Amino acid sequence: MTLPADSHVHTEWSWDTTKASMERSCARAVDIGLPTIAFTEHLDHTVWTVEPDTLAEHDPLRQLGSPDGTFTPPTFDAAGYLESIERCRDRYPDLRILSGLELGEPHWHAGPVAEVLATGHFDRVLGSLHCLPDEARYAEPPGLYAHRAPDEVMRTYLAEVTRLVTESDAFSVLAHIDYPLRSWPDHVGPFDPADFEEEFRHTLRSIAQSGRALEINTRIPLHAQILAWWHDVGGEAITFGSDAHEPSAVARGFADAAQMAQAHGFRPGRDPLDFWGRVD
Repeated sequence: MTLPADSHVHTEWSWDTTKASMERSCARAVDIGLPTIAFTEHLDHTVWTVEPDTLAEHDPLRQLGSPDGTFTPPTFDAAGYLESIERCRDRYPDLRILSGLELGEPHWHAGPVAEVLATGHFDRVLGSLHCLPDEARYAEPPGLYAHRAPDEVMRTYLAEVTRLVTESDAFSVLAHIDYPLRSWPDHVGPFDPADFEEEFRHTLRSIAQSGRALEINTRIPLHAQILAWWHDVGGEAITFGSDAHEPSAVARGFADAAQMAQAHGFRPGRDPLDFWGRVD
């Protein structure tokens, strides 16, 4: 089976990478027979609080964070990024290379997001939620779990994703709906999506009603139950994203993810560039 397009890859143009390379990611895609790759770089504007104890030793946030514990995302170099896209298209003519962005919390930053989108053409635009309000600040899930119950964090996250979907029209794909699970605390036991069925269904329904696609992000395997609910609520399309931050992770887990998608009623389009569509 031909692998689906990888619609969520980061390179040296994303602030949180240390081993990334657009050219080497293209080479990796060619080596594994990937037909299409989309470089969806981070476009973030939210200033959030960083908890040093939650960061890995080589996490870029350790170097980029401020002494007061806050992190202000660097300005995205749209012109340099788009020039790099063209260089890679020239070097790898047989690989479909899409430009793109991953918009962090675009419903909170409509003006700055629109300014960047107006600088050029971006083929694939993802919407994502990384942070949540936390009293007078913002924090990612690892910083929230330290003083808030994990089930509260999960429910608050899904409610905010619903607001993101209903308040922003800047993106076409909702990325990693299960983002808080990347740092789910071990002490509370394994995550069970059934504990949040009502909240997941509500959020998935809002995505479906907006006409957007849902991403199967393979950074951690998406639970099959969530994909089943997506089909149940009328979701029409899916994409696949490795969320790779280094070339070796491009299209990771895609064979298993594609099999799961087919088992739950989704099939590839005629063009590898297409979203996978629903088959009733």
